[in-house]
Amino acid sequence: MLALVIRLVVLFAILTVIYVVLTKYFRWNRERELRDRFDSGQVRANDREGYVARGMAKYESSLTKKLLLGVYLLPIGIVVLLIYIADFT
Repeated sequence: MLALVIRLVVLFAILTVIYVVLTKYFRWNRERELRDRFDSGQVRANDREGYVARGMAKYESSLTKKLLLGVYLLPIGIVVLLIYIADFT
């Protein structure tokens, strides 16, 4: 039982690191896209930082940010499914 708890804690720690790295990468990528779009003249705004701030505020409530929670849900769901199959079939 203790081995299972240790494995789950290690799994959770690894998933947390993956989640943080992916979150930082997607935020950085979105911010870069907004800056590039502003610099290329595709938008009609006067304030670059304001434009980027508004775009990042929209990103915070976007579906992409919510889908990152799949980093936790998918592996844990697969482990639970495998345990269920191994024990009850």
